[in-house]
Amino acid sequence: MTELSRLPNIGKVVEAQLNEVGISTEADLKAVGSKQAWLRILAIDDSACINRLMALEGAVRGVKKSTLSDEVKTELKKFYREHKG
Repeated sequence: MTELSRLPNIGKVVEAQLNEVGISTEADLKAVGSKQAWLRILAIDDSACINRLMALEGAVRGVKKSTLSDEVKTELKKFYREHKG
């Protein structure tokens, strides 16, 4: 297991995608942020969904995506709709 897959919500598939888009450490992910990381993944995988975006936000914050506040979830859903429709 590498550094990213030790974060909450990050499995081997998402870790591989993050690596593919130039994000290989927790520090990289935090510097880029969940939204930009998700956009990079979307560029290589059109199936990137809202759950992946929320998972990335949770990973940045060090929490399970289910514990994100309603305000954060609402903001992420708005961002998702703006970029994915």
